[in-house]
Amino acid sequence: MNATLKRSIFGTLFLAVMLGGLLFYEILYVILFAFITAVMLSEFYRMTMGSAWLPLQRSGVLMGILFFLAANSYFFGSFSLVHLVSLALLFVFALMVQSIVTRKDRGEFLKTAYIYAGLVYIGLPLALSNAVVSCTGAFSGLLMVAFFCIIWASDVGAYCFGLLLGKKIWTAKMSPAISPKKSWAGFFGGLLMAVLAGAILVWTGLVSIPLYHALIMAALMHCTGILGDLFESLWKRAAGIKDSGNILPGHGGLMDRFDSALFAIPTGFIYLLAFGLI
Repeated sequence: MNATLKRSIFGTLFLAVMLGGLLFYEILYVILFAFITAVMLSEFYRMTMGSAWLPLQRSGVLMGILFFLAANSYFFGSFSLVHLVSLALLFVFALMVQSIVTRKDRGEFLKTAYIYAGLVYIGLPLALSNAVVSCTGAFSGLLMVAFFCIIWASDVGAYCFGLLLGKKIWTAKMSPAISPKKSWAGFFGGLLMAVLAGAILVWTGLVSIPLYHALIMAALMHCTGILGDLFESLWKRAAGIKDSGNILPGHGGLMDRFDSALFAIPTGFIYLLAFGLI
C-alpha cells in the first residue's frame, strides 16, 4: 500500500476514534484515554528502559491508568482533593516498595527513575484531561475537541508549509540538532493555521470566548505544542529511534501523535482559567 494512502487511512481512523470517544458518552472517553495512557507509558518505558525492570514498567503503566481513573472520580465529584493526593502518594510509594523487593541487577537501579519521569511527563497531563471534559459541571468533550482542532491545524500547517517552502525557499531550521526537518517556514505556517482554526472555532460557536482570546490561545498552544514535539524528539534521539512505536501505521506510536498535545492542551486550559473564560 502506498505510504501516503496508508497514512491517510489510518489518520482518518484515528480521527474517528478520537471524536467518538469525546463526543458521545463519558465511559467511551474514559476507556479511550485510559488506553492512550497505557500505550504512551508503555512506549516511553520501552524507549527509555528497554527490557530492564519489566515488572516495574508494567506497574508504572497500571499506576498511570489508576491515577487517570482517580482524577476522573475527583473532577466528576466522587473523590475529594485529599483522596486524590493520598492515592497519588500511595501509588508512588507502592512503586518504590516494588523496586526494593524486586530481585534485579542493582546496577540498573537508576533506570527506575524513568518510571516516575513517565508518570509526570505523560500520566499527569492525561489525568488532568479530566479537568477539560468536566469544566462545564458535566461531561462534555467539545472543549477537548476544540483543543485538538487547533493542534491538528498546527500540525497540518507546519507539515504543508514546511514541505512547500522549507526545503528550497526558506530553509532555515528551528532546531537542527534535535529535529533536522523542522523549519521556520513550518513553524509560521503552523502558527497561521492554528490561529485560523481558533477563529473558526469562535465563528462556528464551538468555543464561546472573545475572538482575540481565541487567537492568542491558539498561538500559545501552537508554540507550546512545538516545544512538546521537540521534547519528545530529545527522548527519541537519546534512545536512537525514529518512532516511539508502530501502533498507527504510517504515523508511528501514540507518543508521536500526542507529543504536542501533552504541552498544548494544558496551555489552552490554563489560559482559559487565567482569564476566567471557563
